[in-house]
Amino acid sequence: MSATLLSWSVLVAQFFLVAAMGCAVFRVLRGPRAQDRVLALDTLYVNAAILVLVFGIRTGVTHYFEVALLITLFGFVATAALSKFLMRGEVIE
Repeated sequence: MSATLLSWSVLVAQFFLVAAMGCAVFRVLRGPRAQDRVLALDTLYVNAAILVLVFGIRTGVTHYFEVALLITLFGFVATAALSKFLMRGEVIE
């Protein structure tokens, strides 16, 4: 019973994460301001990392956890760079 419940819970979680990523992509494409687009990209990489983690839980392979860590690392750097670009107009001083 618990294995079946876990399997269905992971499947539902993956479905909702894909739906959240779709909403974030919509906001990236139709965001009225650049700040909205940066926030949507931030949400997109967080959802992608969690989706990879859930997929790793489903398959039982530990390499997906390292991939999720890399996604969050690159996403944080990209968000910081975009935020600095929007504030000052340049990334490297």
